[in-house]
Amino acid sequence: MSATVRELIDDRPMSRFQWGAVVVCVLLNMLDGFDVLVMAFTGKSVSADWGLNGAQLGLLLSAGLIGMAVGSMVVAPWADRFGRRPIVLGCLAVAAAAMLLSAASQSPAQLGVLRAVTGLGIGGILATSNVIAAEYASKRWRGLAVSLNSTGYALGATLGGLLAAVLIGQFGWRAVFLVGGLATAASIPLVWWRLPESLDFLLARRPAGALERVNALLARMRHEALAALPEQTTAPKGVGAGYKELLTPRLRRTTLVLWVVFFCIMAGFYFVTSWTPTLLVAAGLSPTAGIAGGTLLNVGGIFGAALLGLLAAKFALRTVLATYLVATGVLLAIFIGASSSLAAAFAIAAVIGVFVNGCVAGLYALTPTVYDPAVRTTGVGTGLAIGRAGAILAPTLAGTLLDGGWTPEQLYIAFGVVFVATAALLFLLRLRSTTPDTAPDTAPRAAGPTVRPEGATS
Repeated sequence: MSATVRELIDDRPMSRFQWGAVVVCVLLNMLDGFDVLVMAFTGKSVSADWGLNGAQLGLLLSAGLIGMAVGSMVVAPWADRFGRRPIVLGCLAVAAAAMLLSAASQSPAQLGVLRAVTGLGIGGILATSNVIAAEYASKRWRGLAVSLNSTGYALGATLGGLLAAVLIGQFGWRAVFLVGGLATAASIPLVWWRLPESLDFLLARRPAGALERVNALLARMRHEALAALPEQTTAPKGVGAGYKELLTPRLRRTTLVLWVVFFCIMAGFYFVTSWTPTLLVAAGLSPTAGIAGGTLLNVGGIFGAALLGLLAAKFALRTVLATYLVATGVLLAIFIGASSSLAAAFAIAAVIGVFVNGCVAGLYALTPTVYDPAVRTTGVGTGLAIGRAGAILAPTLAGTLLDGGWTPEQLYIAFGVVFVATAALLFLLRLRSTTPDTAPDTAPRAAGPTVRPEGATS
């Protein structure tokens, strides 16, 4: 984004229009939380209806994650080329159609394909909505804005689980997909009405009428109009060029470090959320207590992302995220050892939920700040795709290690070490320079207060 526009957004209070854009992104993430986990909610009923074994059900559970990885990698870069708002609308249409068709699926194969297509749409939405929320937030509230997106995801998953229990009991598992598809479809008019196009995209790519569109958005944020667009920065030509840009000497270290951080955090997160109920039972708790412990992880997650955002408004985001990672590692190391006391196990599970979900929220908030506008969604989407690979592999690796004789304590300690090591990796990131994205716009403009040059983003 040009220096002048970025400074206007960074240094002034957020308007109602800006918060409205963030709220729409949060609502999108609530829908995604429901749509992603709908298979987990309905898995037992689907398995009973079609007589599936564990491996077949596992493939259905993984299909959505695989689709999300592909969507983040393949769909998100088009947002840097053709606009973030139209990509969100297109992905919503794809996800809604796939969810509705899933309600009428006649075989596990059909449902598996439709789950992958649903994930494809969700992957594009997650990468793009996080970027829009970050771009419309001021520097002070950017961490909170993106963290609220993660809170929306946790809320959608929690409310979706409660709704699924009611729907399955009264109407069967197909009703859950039907309601999810209708809710996703109903969100399309709202997004068309209230989700703005990315200012960064308009300034970097210059589509037809860019100046008029930029000034219309600035007016809604109560900022002065531009007399002319600032000098255009060089943007990668073609969708595929965005991938090459991520690995140029200027961005290579940042990209590679972020890929490792995404892989490690998502692997640790999905290990904790997938295996905790089972491992608590293996450590001596009852099956009911194991499920309760796993539920507390999600409850803690609702608060963890919001807390991280509030802390990021006062402290450097990278430092807050590193603290969350270290705290998660320490808590994992003592978790299973505390399972002899039910109250202690539940309390630690809830606190782990706060920190481990906050780690994901912090990563989502940090990533858009380290890439230039022209490749921002490509960078976020590629990181998400690498993270999904960790999410898919970690639960399987944990099961293999358990079969090889590892104890639950050893597994938690090992993943605790991963979180602590990831905190150290964060400090290898090259944060964006204090040099603005483009030279300041020197054309005359309406009078307004003088703003300081943008500092380094953290």
